[in-house]
Amino acid sequence: MVWKKLGSGNFSSCPNGSREWIWDMFGECAQDGWDEASVGLGLVSILCFAASTFPQYIKACKTGNIDEALSLWFLLGWIGGDSCNLIGSFLADQLPLQTYTAVYYVLADLVMLSLYFHYKFKKRPSLLSAPINSVLLFTLGLVCTTPLLSRASSVAAPTEVIWGRRLLSVEPGNKPFTRQEIIGFVIGSVSSVLYLFSRLPQIHTNFLRKSTQGISYSLFALVMLGNTLYGLSVLLKNPEVGQSEGSYVLHHLPWLVGSLGMLLLDTIISVQFLMYRNASTSSERQPLLPG
Repeated sequence: MVWKKLGSGNFSSCPNGSREWIWDMFGECAQDGWDEASVGLGLVSILCFAASTFPQYIKACKTGNIDEALSLWFLLGWIGGDSCNLIGSFLADQLPLQTYTAVYYVLADLVMLSLYFHYKFKKRPSLLSAPINSVLLFTLGLVCTTPLLSRASSVAAPTEVIWGRRLLSVEPGNKPFTRQEIIGFVIGSVSSVLYLFSRLPQIHTNFLRKSTQGISYSLFALVMLGNTLYGLSVLLKNPEVGQSEGSYVLHHLPWLVGSLGMLLLDTIISVQFLMYRNASTSSERQPLLPG
């Protein structure tokens, strides 16, 4: 049902009305089928990103070699990009859904990082294990409680949603950059660079090992699907009233470039899975104990 709600948030910028649930949950103006498709693809992309880490958790517990299979710089770059989104969601006063999604991404990254150090120190005990575990636990608690404290004191105003793993938004239009736009561009650009550079150490690690054993391909497959759907969701959405298509693309450029760049690098990792699949299969079939 298309509805009208006068005097609520920035609904005046949505002259043709909006789907009620879309407006209530996201403050997003869905004026026609293209906008609704954009919202739907954006939601599916979030689900892809959210589910991408679970296959790797299972793989890590089965093989116990996540510390050898995944590059530490890959994990740090990924958590760095997600942390930028989390920080930016507070600075730019994003919608609750965006903030909680950013929190989930960081928590998922911390779990992955915890598994990495768990198996690393299990094989090679170190005096650093206790301090690192303490820092990870403290960070987990901090990430969980910060949004709850923040939302208790303020309520975010509706704003344009940027889907996908890059969660910040910027106001449209051909006008000088506002403070929120600057925050969105800076944080979005930094997070995109971190996401991109995180792939390079992993590609290098796979090349040195000549194997992808211990890595779940579903991790990269779901991220690739999420980035593809995110790009489509941005391109399908109609520009705001009075905004040119060029201006619309420009305002989303950091996230689009980041998504396309990651698609390219994840394709290289996919090729590595094909190249090294025989070596990975042989390693997985080797007995744990010598006969």
